Amino acid sequence: MMDWRNGLNSVIVSALLLSATNAVADDAGDRTYEVTVTNITKGEIFTPIMVASHAAGVKLFQLGSGASAELAMLAEGGDTGPLSLALEAGGALEVVTAADVLPPGASVTLEVAMNGRNRHVSVAAMLVPTNDGFFAVNGIAGPSGRGSLSVVSPAYDAGTEDNDELCVSIPGPPFVCAGEGYNPAPGEGYVYIHPGIQGGGDLIPSAHDWRNPVAKITIRASRR
Repeated sequence: MMDWRNGLNSVIVSALLLSATNAVADDAGDRTYEVTVTNITKGEIFTPIMVASHAAGVKLFQLGSGASAELAMLAEGGDTGPLSLALEAGGALEVVTAADVLPPGASVTLEVAMNGRNRHVSVAAMLVPTNDGFFAVNGIAGPSGRGSLSVVSPAYDAGTEDNDELCVSIPGPPFVCAGEGYNPAPGEGYVYIHPGIQGGGDLIPSAHDWRNPVAKITIRASRR
């Protein structure tokens, strides 16, 4: 299985740029968000999931607008490195990535620090096998106190690669596809709701298609 942590990355961070000092001020202490992601698809694997805690205003993307090169790298290749670096450069309090892929029906819990200034959460990972499909939590406010909240995410299409559904252009575990990751060639040009697997190439809809949503995300406020 390929190591997604060494793949491609990128993200659009539309937010106030905060200094590292400001980001960690405000009683960082041992307050955390525990973020649990469950893969609720039948036949799609999530590449290692990235979770970030940050201030209000940070967005990974906007529907109907073009994806950044960084988001394209995550959506086409599954690597969270550049995405994480971009968020950290924009003042994120903490960014973590899961150690492995998440198969259908499985869950993983990741923990990120939070404080009074950094109470928003973003989550993202690629769906494989797809050309440039991903799920995301796009900068939502986390719960207060010791509360929790649950949301679901549809599959998004980064709009940076045509959905040819050919394994030569789809990375992933060898038992599905093992093609290329990120390619700078243009796609549709904007982020939109993914239409699913249509069966126009190597992918079989009965095995890999879905009807949104694709992920359940629960965020719980806690202490280490």
